[in-house]
Amino acid sequence: MAEPGYTVESKCETTEEEKSSSASSEVVIGIDIGTSQCSVAVWNGSEVELLKNTRNQPLIRFDVPVDNDIPLGEVNYHLSRKHERLSGASILNMKRLIGRVDTDRIVHASKNFPFLVQTLDMGVRPFIAALVNNVWKSTTPEELLALYLAELRIMAESKLKRPIKDVVLCIPVSFSRFQLTRIERACSIAGLHVLRLMPEPAAVALQYAQQQQHMLRDKTGRVGKRIALVFNMGAGFCDVAVADIDGGVTEIKALSGSEIGGEDLLENMMRHLLPSFDKLDIKSMGILRVAIQEAIHELSLEESVQIDVDLGNGSRLCKEVKREEFEEVNKYIFCESEILIVECMQNADVNVKDLTDVIVVGGCSCIPKIRNLVENLCEREIYKGMNPLTAAVYGTALEGALNSGIDDPLGDVDLLTSQVTTLGIGIRANRFEFVPVIPRNTTMPVHKEMIFTTFKDNQTEALIVVYEGEPELEDENHLLGYFKITGIPPALEGVPEINVGMDINASNELSVLARVIIPGSRQPVVPVMELKMPTVDDGHSCCNEVLDRAYGPTLDSMIVRRKNHSI
Repeated sequence: MAEPGYTVESKCETTEEEKSSSASSEVVIGIDIGTSQCSVAVWNGSEVELLKNTRNQPLIRFDVPVDNDIPLGEVNYHLSRKHERLSGASILNMKRLIGRVDTDRIVHASKNFPFLVQTLDMGVRPFIAALVNNVWKSTTPEELLALYLAELRIMAESKLKRPIKDVVLCIPVSFSRFQLTRIERACSIAGLHVLRLMPEPAAVALQYAQQQQHMLRDKTGRVGKRIALVFNMGAGFCDVAVADIDGGVTEIKALSGSEIGGEDLLENMMRHLLPSFDKLDIKSMGILRVAIQEAIHELSLEESVQIDVDLGNGSRLCKEVKREEFEEVNKYIFCESEILIVECMQNADVNVKDLTDVIVVGGCSCIPKIRNLVENLCEREIYKGMNPLTAAVYGTALEGALNSGIDDPLGDVDLLTSQVTTLGIGIRANRFEFVPVIPRNTTMPVHKEMIFTTFKDNQTEALIVVYEGEPELEDENHLLGYFKITGIPPALEGVPEINVGMDINASNELSVLARVIIPGSRQPVVPVMELKMPTVDDGHSCCNEVLDRAYGPTLDSMIVRRKNHSI
């Protein structure tokens, strides 16, 4: 039976005094949307306060059960046995599925979850459904996230006794702009306005900066310069950041991220221990997941663990698993984690001797192999000054306080953050080459321009196709949008200058503009084109294929003239 965690009311009750206080300043909550659990925090005027539900849980399970055709947010839901939530009636790991199409590796891996995921492998939204009264009820990750966020908002309003509309969320480094728009859309449906989407390790760095302000103030009132590496590995993502903290200013020097995490560790162990596990029915799959998940947790404390679980239908798994075996099975996951750390330090132009502290957070932070590899690579002991499971949400609450313009006479949040782009942004040119106009790890806000030119004589049209990603990963780059420039005056190949400019403001909003100039003329010869990106919505991979079919001969109509400058 479902038991409500608290009474949900459509409006929070406030006194006249509270209404007056609400009018004078807006409260901004911070939310950490994890792959498996979520948390909410707020700056209460003197410190960050972690909000708990009425079961006194600060870390709230991120599942959405569906009951009688109505999704129920896990914030307000309780299942009597752990196995029941993995019997097909709950959708979990939504964070990994948001904004993805059915050709995505993560979507295909999700077919091993105890709910229904079907794909047509044509670049459209996958079919996702929960089993309700023996009927598959379809839904979308964005719809479920909106419902869950609405319940988190109601919970916060109940605790704070005032309306909440503004939020700061932390997101994985590897999220595309398309996924970010999905997050923002879900927030809007939930009645929340997004002030900022922060990369998760950047939020952790902000909490670290505030701690250092309190601990290391010298006689001049300034904080000594420190360089911290943040390693964040949760159930679905692994992110790394290098942050330079100087006098209350937190500058993110570089970010790196990947779609690896605890779910991959779990799936690898499931496949290792029971190679035919993907043939199990929904209930047996759920039982197996729970058993191996608990075993992985125990291996963080013990050298070996015994798994003995009845999977039903006469099938049983009985095996001793050693920590060495777990580490060997997941060797490539740990290797990729090391690569992310090395890559991030190289991009930040930092070596291990420059590091002041090394911070390890996230749900996988307790795994001995993770801790050992970080300590060995960075030649530092892991920083012990924060809770690895709530560090990110503390940072979002601090960022919310900074954005709300609160009165802070003691200087507790006298902080400033500087962010960088998580992925490169550029256009398709030189036939099939991705040419970044704004490289990855560029400090925001930023405006950059690059000059392109025509590919053939008397070319009067040019197609501007905008992607997000990295040059070496062209096939994995995300299509953000496209537009056509027409009316280019006939001229020899390479004469017209097609100036493509890209602008990212402090809110991480991207604008792309293009103008055509003939040498000797200062004014554009055709009207300037300016668009906000992304413009591509559902089925963006399908749009990419349609674009190739429709404009294939035109897509390689520009060649790069090596000229780049920032304004």
